Amino acid sequence: MKIINILLLVLSTSLALVSANYNYGDALDKSLLFFEAQRSGKLLANQRVKWRGDSGLRDGFQQGVNLVGGYYDAGDHVKFGLPMAFAVTMMAWGAIDFVDEIKSSNQLGHTLEAIKWGTDYFLKAHTQANVLWGQVGDGNSDHYCWERAEDMSTSRTAYKIDAGQPGSDLAGETAAAFAAASIAFKHYDSAYSSLLLHHAKQLFTFADRFRGRYDNSIQNAKNFYASASGYSDELLWAATWLYQATGEDYYLAYVVNNGAFLGGTGWAVGEFSWDNKYAGVQILLTKVLLEGKGGKYTSTLQQYQAKAQYFACSCMQKNSGYNVPRTPGGLLYIRQWNNLQYVSSAAFLLAAYSDYLSAHNTALKCPDGQIQPEAVLQFARSQADYILGKNPKSMSYLVGYGSNYPRYVHHRGASIPSMSVHRSTVGCAGGYEDWYHRNSADPNVIYGALVGGPDKYDQYTNERDDYEQSEPTISGTAPLIGLFAKLQGHGRPAPSYQKPVPVVSYGPYGQGSTYQKATPAVRHPYVSPQQTSMVPVVFTHSITGSWKVGTRAFYRHKVVIKNTSKKHITYLKMGIENLSGELWGLTKTYQKNIYELPAWLKGLQPGSQHSFVYIQGGPQAKVRILNHR
Repeated sequence: MKIINILLLVLSTSLALVSANYNYGDALDKSLLFFEAQRSGKLLANQRVKWRGDSGLRDGFQQGVNLVGGYYDAGDHVKFGLPMAFAVTMMAWGAIDFVDEIKSSNQLGHTLEAIKWGTDYFLKAHTQANVLWGQVGDGNSDHYCWERAEDMSTSRTAYKIDAGQPGSDLAGETAAAFAAASIAFKHYDSAYSSLLLHHAKQLFTFADRFRGRYDNSIQNAKNFYASASGYSDELLWAATWLYQATGEDYYLAYVVNNGAFLGGTGWAVGEFSWDNKYAGVQILLTKVLLEGKGGKYTSTLQQYQAKAQYFACSCMQKNSGYNVPRTPGGLLYIRQWNNLQYVSSAAFLLAAYSDYLSAHNTALKCPDGQIQPEAVLQFARSQADYILGKNPKSMSYLVGYGSNYPRYVHHRGASIPSMSVHRSTVGCAGGYEDWYHRNSADPNVIYGALVGGPDKYDQYTNERDDYEQSEPTISGTAPLIGLFAKLQGHGRPAPSYQKPVPVVSYGPYGQGSTYQKATPAVRHPYVSPQQTSMVPVVFTHSITGSWKVGTRAFYRHKVVIKNTSKKHITYLKMGIENLSGELWGLTKTYQKNIYELPAWLKGLQPGSQHSFVYIQGGPQAKVRILNHR
């Protein structure tokens, strides 16, 4: 009987593991929503997080510079440049490596918008070649208040670095963000991509020539985002991304010639974060080596590769010496304060590394044995699944995902009703008295916020005042965009894309000559993986025209519906969301946002297609199948 019980336990555990099926596409969508909730400045007309309003509209004016825009860092309202730049770099990296998966999830527009909201701000902040405004807001006074961003009454002092007060870490990370974003935008807005690359090169030169820690120049940041690892890793990080963006030998030679002095070939680390970029540098340079681009630099790149292997092996408990600690539930545990931000960045890095290894049919070589790329990815998946609910508390630490998630988030905007609900101004002290200590769930669900997470024993308090566990950050959520996209698309056959067609227009992400790639015919994210074989049609979405009215750009969107099944489709009902303009080619029903094929069409024969068009400003609408026969 004891043996039978053990077998039943093993069987039930195995079935539970097999049946765990997380909707990574939904998690991806919510992660992008978090960045909309963190926006500072004048919000866009297509803003999806409706409880947020315009804020920080005079940022920088006191210093005579326009610093409106960018992202609030966490549950507060300070715009810290170093973690913000890291967040943008990580979103851009996800958009580069996993662009096909992001497209397949119909999230490319939102992803590029999220990146651009950050890079547009950095363009304003980089006012001269050797000047970068690195922070807006006083971290000390801001933390004394609990109020909505729309009611903000705290100091909005802006701080900068320059040749006399340098910050190589801040300038280097911002250069990396510009360089990575230039790659992400290259095929969609070449003019904007070139502009970003120009600023990346300038900032790298500034960072390298005038060396120093940014928190010595911006003392206010020291208590919040101290550069504990120094600036050497950011110099290598920026040069590595500039090599990725340009292919110029100068930048590859820089990381090779400075690898020992700046620690790239010497530091073996078990952390990748807004502060410590060494593991990211080492894995990106391993990719260069695996691609056969090492040439005369091969021996030094192999030293970088050895340190990349150390990081990956330590995460997977395969080092003979140091391994990253884990909780009893299997979560990487690196820091007590906001540990999940280190987990998300490590999981992203391992997912990217598994792709690089897989592309070259190479295993991860660890002291305790070789690990195949698929196993590396599966470990990254285990960390994502823990975040989404596969943990001892069965709690999703991504707010709004699933039914059991944190309801008391350490976030001012989430904890106070929106301006449309509570019209009275919430004062600095009044917010603490009336809302911070209120024993009720947040009135606003801040979707996609990755909270700090559980302690080393997998315990989570779910209390608003426990900021170590319940506060989200943009640097924590940013890596999840690429990670969730990769996991959502893993196992799908590679889609077939149309050849890019050069166009000159005001593209969706700025003015200039762009390459508008037609969206591939893919499964819509609202359809579950189990239903893929049941979907009878595919959608191909493209932009066929654009123009400007005043300062606002409008686009003509064309969607082709193709019957890929072997049966005649006589009826097709579709839901179209985020549609703000006129639509032609479908029949609107009496239900809001619901459309059908026109009656005269008499359905779609196998292999036939029908197209409809619509005109609006901003990104494309979302099309989903509601019913068919």
